Amino acid sequence: MANRRAVVTGASSGIGRATVVALREAGWDVVGVARRAERLAELAHETGAEVFAADLTNQADVDALAGWLRGTGPVNAFVQIAGGARGTQRVEDGDPSDWTWMYEVNVLSTQRLVAALLPLMREAAAEDGHADAVFVTSTAAQVAYPGGAGYNAAKAAEAMLVHALRLELNGEPIRVVEVAPGMVHTPEFTLNRLGGDSAAADRVYDGVEAPLVASDVADVIVYAMNAPAHVNLDLVTMRPVAQSAQYLLARGPLRVRSDRE
Repeated sequence: MANRRAVVTGASSGIGRATVVALREAGWDVVGVARRAERLAELAHETGAEVFAADLTNQADVDALAGWLRGTGPVNAFVQIAGGARGTQRVEDGDPSDWTWMYEVNVLSTQRLVAALLPLMREAAAEDGHADAVFVTSTAAQVAYPGGAGYNAAKAAEAMLVHALRLELNGEPIRVVEVAPGMVHTPEFTLNRLGGDSAAADRVYDGVEAPLVASDVADVIVYAMNAPAHVNLDLVTMRPVAQSAQYLLARGPLRVRSDRE
């Protein structure tokens, strides 16, 4: 595994950072990509990963990333985690600038990344036998909820991009994997979505026994990438046990019901 290299976006925090850590522990060479260079420097020191600072909404940054990767080693896999949400307004009250931002960071950035890195992945697959494209979307792509329409729409669009890509790559030894988490305790993501309101962010998780954490999602990503080359996990939907559906969340301790309940 030492000669296989993965590019992980959104690497400065949350699921992205956890994925860099998990892949390094599993023996992968890793390039962590994010906007915040100072956090990337800390990640490199902690894990031994290579890092590259880039804003995926900027085509020049994406082109620079692809050029740097070509000159430094193979791209056997990439994991697209970078994205985000803004606001919880109803459709009628939504801020179009928030919706535009969500589409840019979740959909157009993903398209830019695929276009830039796919040629490098084809080269790696020809040499090594296969390559992996992994996308972290969300259960918000599958089920709408009040106040979530902008994020629902952006993540659904990203998921459709992933589904189309898998069809377009049919016949090539490139796996296309989608991981769609439900509730994950990633405070920075929630805080950003709620405009920095820490009390509101805390209420999202209030009373929920054992929501998912970033390392849970990272474990699934690593499993998918280390599976035998002929095995593709098209879509993994994962939630905490307390969240039976997007709209059904248990708050309070999980317990076995008695026969009379």
